[in-house]
Amino acid sequence: MKVVVLGASGNAGSALLRALEAEPGVEEVVAVARRPPDLWASAKTTWRSLDVVADPLEPILAGAGAVVHLAWLIQPSRDESITHATNVEGSQRVFDAVARAGVPALVYASSVGA
Repeated sequence: MKVVVLGASGNAGSALLRALEAEPGVEEVVAVARRPPDLWASAKTTWRSLDVVADPLEPILAGAGAVVHLAWLIQPSRDESITHATNVEGSQRVFDAVARAGVPALVYASSVGA
C-alpha cells in the first residue's frame, strides 16, 4: 500500500514515518512537507515539497491507499490569517482532494491552532 503523509517533517510526522518504514504492508511512503529535510535515507520513503494551501494535491495523492494529514501551523500566532489559511482552508483542500482522488482512508490530526 502507498501512504501519503502530509506534514511529514514535524514531530508527529517523523515518528509516523519511522513506524511506516517498519510496517510490512506499506510498500511506499510519500512524505510531504513545505520544506523537506535535507537528509533522509529510506528505501520506502520519497520526499516531496508541497504547500497544502496553494499547490495541486490530487497528483501526489493518486494511487494512495491512505492519506495522513498532519500539516498544521501553530505559529505565527500573532497572524491568525496565516494559521487559518493552513489549518482550516488547507485542511479543507486536503479533504476535498482525498475524496476526488478516491483515496479510501484519511487520518487527520489537528493542532490547537485549528
